[in-house]
Amino acid sequence: MSRCYTLEQIAEIVGGTVRGDSRVKISGVGDISEASPEQITWVTNAKYAARLESSRAGAALVASDFGPAPMPVVLCDHLDRSVARLLGAFARPVSRPEPGIHPTAIVHDTARIGPDPAIGPHVVIDAGVEIGASCVIHAGVFVGRDTTVGDGCEFWPNVVIRDGCVIGSRVIIHANAAIGADGLGFYFDEGCHHKVPHVGGVILEDDVEIGACACVDRAKFGHTVVGRGTKIDNLVQIAHNVRIGAHCVLAGQSGIAGSTHVGSHSFFGGHAGVIDNLVIGNRVRVGAKSLITHNTPDDTMVSGYPAQEHRKELRKEAAIRRLPELAAQVKELLARVAELEAALNRPS
Repeated sequence: MSRCYTLEQIAEIVGGTVRGDSRVKISGVGDISEASPEQITWVTNAKYAARLESSRAGAALVASDFGPAPMPVVLCDHLDRSVARLLGAFARPVSRPEPGIHPTAIVHDTARIGPDPAIGPHVVIDAGVEIGASCVIHAGVFVGRDTTVGDGCEFWPNVVIRDGCVIGSRVIIHANAAIGADGLGFYFDEGCHHKVPHVGGVILEDDVEIGACACVDRAKFGHTVVGRGTKIDNLVQIAHNVRIGAHCVLAGQSGIAGSTHVGSHSFFGGHAGVIDNLVIGNRVRVGAKSLITHNTPDDTMVSGYPAQEHRKELRKEAAIRRLPELAAQVKELLARVAELEAALNRPS
């Protein structure tokens, strides 16, 4: 279903103010370099402001202090929030199961399902499970024995939640994620690896979001914990007995090894890694493809392999880029030293 709004209506949706013709009609959202005259774009970074001059977009969302623009704009005090609302206004409806419990779903007699569920086809809900109100569970989801789930959660197709996990309210788990699988626990004896039982569980606190194909392993004992409001991207690995604080962000393919504790409001770039049994502080920022091998205090930014303080890493990288030039200079100096030595050794 196509949607069309006037710029005045868009301003109401996003909480902004129109500068220019408020009657302009907008039927979609586009990138600044590809948007058509019927679409609206946005500029969240001042360094891209000049690109508006060549954009064909019919309008743009900009910060409230943005300067002149070649098209009508909506001035926004909280631009990121306004962009999210804009995208929501044009988003296509999400396909969800019908209200109720699909006839092919298998719900154990001892499971307790809260009011207003939407449980899709071929879902399996095992014995002793408790699910809160208004949860949406898509096709093929498995919820293991004695797991508890809060209100307003959404589990996308083929999510697996193993036994004894605790899921808070408003938790979103995307397709094919696995919560509560055994961690990497083995001991080597008599020429082979033997499994160490993992008898703990997983706690996902309120408002956590887990990306597609991500894994949060159960603890050997106690719980692996993901704190309130933390957002975990696709293909992330959280090992056994890890504890992550509130409102952290872990980008795709990052991984945290066993028994490491991470403070709140920390950020991990894509493919970042942390070895086991470390303590990572609050508000730590980890660059993409970095590997943390030591405890990291609060309010630190690190990068590199192994990770170190970001400014030191930048200086190291700058020095590495100069190596070819430095090698040429060393070669030239060696040649000059050889000439000087030869001159000194000539008979007078």
